[in-house]
Amino acid sequence: MGQIWTETAKYQSWLDVELSACEANFQLGRIPESAMQAIREKADFDPKRILEIEAEVRHDVIAFLTNVNEHVGDSGRFIHVGMTSSDVLDTGLALQLKSSVKLLLKEQKQLEKAIKSLAIEHKNTVMIGRSHAIHGEPITFGFKLAGWLAETRRNIKRLEQLEISVAVGQVSGAMGTYANTDPEVERLTCEKLGLSPDTASTQVISRDRHAEFVQTIALVGASLDRFATEIRNLQRTDVLEVEESFAKGQKGSSAMPHKRNPIRSERISGLARVLRSYVIAALENVALWHERDISHSSIERMMLPDCSATLHFMIREMTEVIQGLGIYPQNMIRNMNIYGGVVFSQRVLLALIGAGISREEAYKIVQRNAHSAWNKEGGNFKQNIKTDQDVTKHLNPNEIDDCFSTEIHKSNLNVIWKRLGL
Repeated sequence: MGQIWTETAKYQSWLDVELSACEANFQLGRIPESAMQAIREKADFDPKRILEIEAEVRHDVIAFLTNVNEHVGDSGRFIHVGMTSSDVLDTGLALQLKSSVKLLLKEQKQLEKAIKSLAIEHKNTVMIGRSHAIHGEPITFGFKLAGWLAETRRNIKRLEQLEISVAVGQVSGAMGTYANTDPEVERLTCEKLGLSPDTASTQVISRDRHAEFVQTIALVGASLDRFATEIRNLQRTDVLEVEESFAKGQKGSSAMPHKRNPIRSERISGLARVLRSYVIAALENVALWHERDISHSSIERMMLPDCSATLHFMIREMTEVIQGLGIYPQNMIRNMNIYGGVVFSQRVLLALIGAGISREEAYKIVQRNAHSAWNKEGGNFKQNIKTDQDVTKHLNPNEIDDCFSTEIHKSNLNVIWKRLGL
C-alpha cells in the first residue's frame, strides 16, 4: 500500500494521465506520429528535479510538466494541450484510489476466509450471549462469528462499490467546460486508464466521491473495532473465553510477568478512532468555492494515503489475530453455568406458563429463585428451582432438566448457516 502513495507513484500516475491524453489526441489525428513516438520513448520525470523547479515556480503540476519536457524536448509541446492542472491531479489521484481499494479488497477477502473457517469450526461451541455486558442466554461462538462474517461480506460489497465510485477521471479543461479540449479526448483517455469520465465535473472532480472513500474506510475500520472490542472483552481475566496468541519470548508487562494483554486488538481499536477522525475533514472538503479552490488539497495529501495505509494494516492485523485466536470452550461452559444456570430462566418461565400459570405469577417465581442464586456465593438456580414447591407442583424433574438444555438454543441456527452458505 505504501508504494501506491509515494511521491514517485504520484508523479507516475500524472505521467500515465498525460500519456493517455496524448494517445487520445494522436488517435484523433491531433499529434503527428513522429511527435507521439518521441513522447512515448522519452517521457519521464525526476522527482528531485521536480522539487527543484517547484521551489521556484511554486506550482507542482507546472514543475512536473517542465521536467517532463526536459526529457521529451520539442515534442513536449503536444503534452497537456487543452488540459488544466486538476485534470492531471484528480485523474491521477483516481488511479491511486482505485489501486488502494483493490489492495483493501484483497485483504478483506483474506479476513473473510479466516472468520469463515473459525465460524465453521465452532458452529456448536456453546457459550453465553451477553447484553449490557450481562449474561443473557446461550449462543455458540460460531454464531457470534457468523455476525462478523456477514458484516465482513457487507464491507467487501461496500469496497467493490467504492472501487467503481472512485474510478472516475476528467480531461475537461478549465472550469470543466471542454472549451479548449474535445470531450472525446476525455472519453478515450479514461478508457485507456480504466476509468469512467465524471458525469459533470467542474474544474475538479466533486469531493463527495473522496468523502465516500474516507467514510467507507472508516466504516470498515469500525467493523474491525467491533471485532477487536469483543476479543478484548472476552480475553479479560475474569472471562478468558478467547485470547490473542502470545508468541514465544513475548512479554506483556515490564513489571508484571504474568500479563498477556490483547495488544493487537487494542491497536486496531485505537487506529479505528484515527480513521473516524478523518471523516469530518473529508466531509468539509465537499464544499469548495464556486468551480474550485484548493482548500481540499493539503488535507488529502495527508488523509488519503494515511487512511488507506492504516486500514490496510488493520485488516491484515485482524486477520492474523483471528487465525491465531485461542478458544477456550471449557471456560465458556464454566461462565455460562455460573450461579447454577440462571441464564436458563426464560426456559423455566415458559415451561411454567405452558403448565397453566399466569405469566405474572410465573415471572415472580422464576425471578425469586434466580435472584436468590445470583446474590449468593455458590448460589444454584437449578437447585433452587428443583426444591421450590411452586415449581415442582407444576413441573416434574425431567421437565425441569429440559429447561437447562442448550439444544434449543442451537436448533434454529441452521437458518443462519444457510444464509451464509456454511
